[in-house]
Amino acid sequence: MELTLYVKFFLGLLAIINPIGLLPVFVSLTSHQSAAERDQTAKVANFAVVIILLSTIVAGQLILNMFSISLSAFRIAGGTLIAIIAMSMLQGKLSEVKRNPEEDREASMMDSVAVVPLALPLMAGPGAISSVIVFAAEHKGILNVLAMSVTVVLFGLLSFTLFRMATAINKLLGKTGINVITRLMGLLMLSIGIEVMAAGLKGLFPSLLG
Repeated sequence: MELTLYVKFFLGLLAIINPIGLLPVFVSLTSHQSAAERDQTAKVANFAVVIILLSTIVAGQLILNMFSISLSAFRIAGGTLIAIIAMSMLQGKLSEVKRNPEEDREASMMDSVAVVPLALPLMAGPGAISSVIVFAAEHKGILNVLAMSVTVVLFGLLSFTLFRMATAINKLLGKTGINVITRLMGLLMLSIGIEVMAAGLKGLFPSLLG
């Protein structure tokens, strides 16, 4: 079990979920709440994200087996999805894979936005879930599961801290600063997506290796 492997996993989650890029969305969704209610929303949202990703770590391989999907095929599908979201992030915006206008209108009418749409699908969306399933399928064993779980919890704590400071960070960075960070995360995410797709293609077509 290599520490650098889980540092890479952590950074991958940071790029794919992009909590800093979601801060303006969080501020907008919680604009009607008091400071205490906003902190509670941040706590519930990030707790839900941790639970969703931990469940994915445990159940990911079972899902692939249930539908008779090979890891290589899922890598290609997941990598393509990650790349699509990344292309949108490179333009400084959220992909409609994460949310669409209908979900925005529905969210505006909700009293509680912590779990839906904040945790799911904005944070623990298809890209994050796909990457976790691929990583968990590649690194099996109880020690790896424990290490992945710790990494997910640490990510949740960092994301919760950022959300608690959302208003201050939003004012400090401004729209331009957050867009720059989102584009950088998008570039990293696109690289991850291409790497995952390449591994999937090599798995399906071994002749590509030679």
